[in-house]
Amino acid sequence: MAKEHLLALDQGTSSSRAIVFHASGRIVAMAQREFRQLYPQPGWVEHDAGEIWDTQLAMAREALAQAQLKAVDIAAIGITNQRETTLLWQRASSTPIHHAIVWQDRRTEPLCAQLRAREGFADQVRRSTGLVIDPYFSATKIRWLLDQVHGAHVDAAHGALAFGTIDSWLLWKLTSGRVHATDVSNASRTMLFDVRHNQWDRELLKVLQIPDSVLPKVYPSSHLYGETDPQWFGAPIPIAGIAGDQQSALFGQACFKAGLAKNTYGTGCFMLMHSGERFEVSTNGLVTTAAAQTSATPQFALEGSVFIGGAVVQWLRDGLKAIAGSGEVQRLAESVPDSGGVMFVPAFTGLGAPYWNADARGAIVGLTRGSTVAHIARAALESIAFQSAALLQAMARDAKAAGVAAVSELRVDGGASVNDLLMQFQADLLGIPVVRPQVVETTALGAAYLAGLATGVYKSLDELAAQWRAERRFLPTMPRDRVAELMQRWERAVRQTVAA
Repeated sequence: MAKEHLLALDQGTSSSRAIVFHASGRIVAMAQREFRQLYPQPGWVEHDAGEIWDTQLAMAREALAQAQLKAVDIAAIGITNQRETTLLWQRASSTPIHHAIVWQDRRTEPLCAQLRAREGFADQVRRSTGLVIDPYFSATKIRWLLDQVHGAHVDAAHGALAFGTIDSWLLWKLTSGRVHATDVSNASRTMLFDVRHNQWDRELLKVLQIPDSVLPKVYPSSHLYGETDPQWFGAPIPIAGIAGDQQSALFGQACFKAGLAKNTYGTGCFMLMHSGERFEVSTNGLVTTAAAQTSATPQFALEGSVFIGGAVVQWLRDGLKAIAGSGEVQRLAESVPDSGGVMFVPAFTGLGAPYWNADARGAIVGLTRGSTVAHIARAALESIAFQSAALLQAMARDAKAAGVAAVSELRVDGGASVNDLLMQFQADLLGIPVVRPQVVETTALGAAYLAGLATGVYKSLDELAAQWRAERRFLPTMPRDRVAELMQRWERAVRQTVAA
């Protein structure tokens, strides 16, 4: 009898999750555990890779136990992960040489500034990788580790070190060091990968002094990478899908064709629009990235990244102590009719697309004697929608220039997408329907779909597209002149933040 279940490992920025899906897309079991966020200095963010592995393995075992399934019942494992987060480890011992440097980390901005100052280099990077030179991406993080960890350059030169984004680390651990690989979507976030030709860029590696001996092999996102070591789950399970979290969510939202777009509301916010097989360079502050691929044929997406999305709610909880739990924010925000003129620009780790200002820091503007914590909470929630609206406006300009149809609806997912107040405000700002699917765990679902395609659980993309179902459509109701006024206020608040 054909196996009907898939296990998705969803290794995120703040937690490790595992979800067992039935082939129909239904969630059978889910386990999740948060892990520590390490902040050694302002602007620096690190993770303990050992803790990531321990929590991810524990959650996978817990999800299987909840589902009352064994390894032999699982058709395949799909991995999806926080992207750009960078790790180097010793091949012989599987020991990391330093904490993982998280995608939010800004320590390499001085090096990025030097690279941007090199004549023609920014254009070279953009033409090859589709990216801008920014600490966000993995390349300068690798260089920092090689420079700062004693002996790392020598070990790398001798082939003793392995670099990986978190997918590669989990794959290495799951296979007990037999497989050192990644997929095209994660490779495309390193600022070292030629996305048009699906290969590492020798010129960029040379400039950054990164030896190619540390790099993983790169495969399509739907691919039989290997099998888990029997010690982890009692029997081997094929690992057959890998994609960075945002490309995985695009896939899980069945956005397989040019012009379809999704926004994921997680720690950050990430809007991707599928742009087909054509490589288009953004002229509006977005990046071009590899979409999840089921074959060797490149597929692309335009992407805008907001560094602080749902994390602003965590700050309200942990930093400001305004709420006891993240679930309370909607009730607090709804206790006032609007933000009372308060604007919150949560540039805690700089501003991402379309602004790209690494030095910006968070600001709350428009405060009066009448401002309350409820107004700040509402402004915090609305900041997520404002930042996403700025992304879609940039995306619409790029799409128009490329002759791609404008986005007619936005599919949404991620933790904050369950917040009805936020989703309605988002639809109002965008002026198009915001559509929430029945399964909002689309990041994990995308990984499961990719694994299922590689192992014959699914026959085609059409079969997957037919499984996608809307749970609710939020239709815009706010007058467009009011929206224009609010967006102008938002942009003014951003300018004030940058000026500071």
